[in-house]
Amino acid sequence: MSDWINAIEGTEAGATAAMILALTAALLHAVFGALQKGRHDPLLARGAIDAAYGLMAAPFALFVVPWPEPHMWPIFVGVFIIHALYKWATLASYRRGAYTVVYPVMRGTGPLFAIIGAWLVFGETFSLIQWAGVLVLLAGLYGLALYNMARLTVARDTLVPALWFAVLTGLFVALYTTFDAYGIRATADPFTFLAWFFFIDGVLYPFIAAAFYRRMEVPPPLGPLALRGVIGGFVAFASFGSIMLATRLDQVGEAAVLRETSTVFAALIGWLVLKEKVGPVRLGFMALIAAGAVIVEFGG
Repeated sequence: MSDWINAIEGTEAGATAAMILALTAALLHAVFGALQKGRHDPLLARGAIDAAYGLMAAPFALFVVPWPEPHMWPIFVGVFIIHALYKWATLASYRRGAYTVVYPVMRGTGPLFAIIGAWLVFGETFSLIQWAGVLVLLAGLYGLALYNMARLTVARDTLVPALWFAVLTGLFVALYTTFDAYGIRATADPFTFLAWFFFIDGVLYPFIAAAFYRRMEVPPPLGPLALRGVIGGFVAFASFGSIMLATRLDQVGEAAVLRETSTVFAALIGWLVLKEKVGPVRLGFMALIAAGAVIVEFGG
């Protein structure tokens, strides 16, 4: 499969595959976000997920894929630090604010700065039509956040710090999107980067979560938490793996924008699976998000 990825990189087939991978990542990222902001404390959920995908990735990193080239080790150090800070900001936002408010803000901030990062690092540029698409998508994302905020009845006292952490999370999303794209392009075998990414990225937060778990007065049962971790681990493989491969095959900025349709998928999951009411206003904002992504994809 590595040979096929390398063969279609930078081609029309690669662009099509990147689009499919980015949309797949968007759908799965909506599921991944719900797993973190569920019945368990977000830190416990994050620790369980990281432990699961770190353990699952270990044998592939150590025994299956080619070992990283020497120049990759400083890159992996950067990956570790950036993702650790991204998770800290995400958890801080989830703990203080409603998911329906902070999630669109996170996802709206990320692509804007990812586009700028892709221009600085890779020399990628957007056409005026694509920038118009970005503005349409951002209008949908931030409009959805503001609408949900106006209807919020809980956690209003911590909403301002939650939003600041959401914006900070978006900055880290842009940073890791750009840096991971650089990393996966810097190695001959993309699956070497993926295997070692998940192996290294799964090291820190299980220990932080375990320390938090031991301090809890009434810790939750480990069985359901472990199951959430395993499910989240598989979702993370597919979600983050898809977007990383997409950034190798085609433009980083376009992949970043397409991934932010995850907010639409999150709302659809809530409507179809959880039987939540969407309403015409939310539906309108979702249509803006989808339209913006389409304009970006086909406006280049």
